[in-house]
Amino acid sequence: MSAYQEKWVEVLEAAGLDGWKIEAVDDYDILVEMPNVSDLKIVRDNVPQVIAAFSLDIDVPKDRLRFIFKNGNEVFDYILNPNQEDLGSGD
Repeated sequence: MSAYQEKWVEVLEAAGLDGWKIEAVDDYDILVEMPNVSDLKIVRDNVPQVIAAFSLDIDVPKDRLRFIFKNGNEVFDYILNPNQEDLGSGD
């Protein structure tokens, strides 16, 4: 686990999101499992603003990080600090 990934897990766990499970996956992913009653569209619409606010508490060097959000019925990814492959540079 990277220091950046570890710090994000700590920050998200400290947020006290009741019923949400947050765990590191692989080297650069964080799985965020929400209760089935969570509306993933609302979460997806607000992720950029929430991540930006939480990032103020992150003081380690930044890496590419993929958040995987799921609620039992749906799943979506959000990539923070995307690399060229994520951006589809098409070299």
